[in-house]
Amino acid sequence: MRWLASKENTIFLGQGVRYSGHGMFATLEDVPMDKRIELPVAEDMQMGMSIGLSLQGYTPISIYPRMDFLIIAMNQLVNHLDKMKEMSHGEFNPKVIIRTAIGSKIPLDGGIQHTGDYTDGLKKLLNNVDVIKLDKPEAVLNAYKWAYKNEDSTILIEVADLYDR
Repeated sequence: MRWLASKENTIFLGQGVRYSGHGMFATLEDVPMDKRIELPVAEDMQMGMSIGLSLQGYTPISIYPRMDFLIIAMNQLVNHLDKMKEMSHGEFNPKVIIRTAIGSKIPLDGGIQHTGDYTDGLKKLLNNVDVIKLDKPEAVLNAYKWAYKNEDSTILIEVADLYDR
């Protein structure tokens, strides 16, 4: 996240980006507070805001701490972000980096509503948003660099059980 934060046009938004509450929070320690927008539990609104920020020249890193929460943003993700370039005949191509995780089962299992892996389903639903599962820690930095340089939006799916505890 330090590498992304060093880019002038990036902004981080979501739940738990300014205040601790999930495993991803610790990975934001080098992201300046003026690059973080804390949001309430409103996942669909968050995706819509991310699209809007992108259309204004930002590269938003939209953080959904668990993949299960990303499901609530499917309207904006599937019907807008994924299709906007086609619907606008190439006039608009919002680029959002979506960061999510498959919830941890250790040391405590969060239950079936917090540990889902919907990677395959997202790949089937989305035509223009790249979906990448990061199941090897050494792949994380290069994947985020690629997503930043990619002209299209990307969902990066982290595996929370790989985080240091």
